[in-house]
Amino acid sequence: MSRYLIVVEETETGYSAYSPDLDGCVATGATQEEVEKRMREAVEFHLEGLKSEGFTVPKPHSFSSYLEVSV
Repeated sequence: MSRYLIVVEETETGYSAYSPDLDGCVATGATQEEVEKRMREAVEFHLEGLKSEGFTVPKPHSFSSYLEVSV
C-alpha cells in the first residue's frame, strides 16, 4: 500500500483535487468528502491503467507542510 499526497482546493462551484505525484490525475466534487472519494477512485484507476499498459507506477515523493508568516 502506498500513500499519495492529494491537494484539495475550494473553487467557486465546489472542490477540485490533484496529486503532484501523478500527472493528470484529478477529480472534482461538490463537497470536500465527495472530491476526496472521487480522488481515491481516480488514483486507483490511474495506477491500474499504468500497470496494465506496462508503465512503472511512480513512487510517492511529495509531502506538505505549513509555514507561518507575519503579514
